[in-house]
Amino acid sequence: MIRLTQKLTAPATPDTTVTLPLHQRIKSRLRVTLDDGRDAGLLLERGTTLKDGDLLGGDDGVTVRVVAADEILSIVRSDDPLLLARACYHLGNRHMSIQIMAGELRYSHDHVLDDMLRGLGLTVTVESAPFEPEPGAYGGSADGHGHGHRHHHGHDHEHSHDHG
Repeated sequence: MIRLTQKLTAPATPDTTVTLPLHQRIKSRLRVTLDDGRDAGLLLERGTTLKDGDLLGGDDGVTVRVVAADEILSIVRSDDPLLLARACYHLGNRHMSIQIMAGELRYSHDHVLDDMLRGLGLTVTVESAPFEPEPGAYGGSADGHGHGHRHHHGHDHEHSHDHG
């Protein structure tokens, strides 16, 4: 079995590819089948998220290019940036991972969320496409669940205001 142990930063010519959906691209330890049929194991640094086009290096010198697999997504397209911003707000408020592009946003298909966005006046289509969601402001995984810390936001707001 090929051991893929590092994410390469320098350009390289890949020997083969591995096609993975998002839920596999956010794992640092995983057994996979390369697109040429060989077995491989991902043994990457914890917290590594793979994106389409990333290169992985193996112990034996093999180089593998990551391909984002097509997934069933809900896709919203609009020329109205305010309407798209409202959609992003409502999806983010529900802790949904979203991919934001010019005039378009994508999320894992959910008919309830589709109906909510249609209620805002948006058109939602269901398509099969690669999914590369935003990783999040705290550097967590792209699935929105790997934050690595708690979101405790208790703050002491005692202020002394002497307007004298």
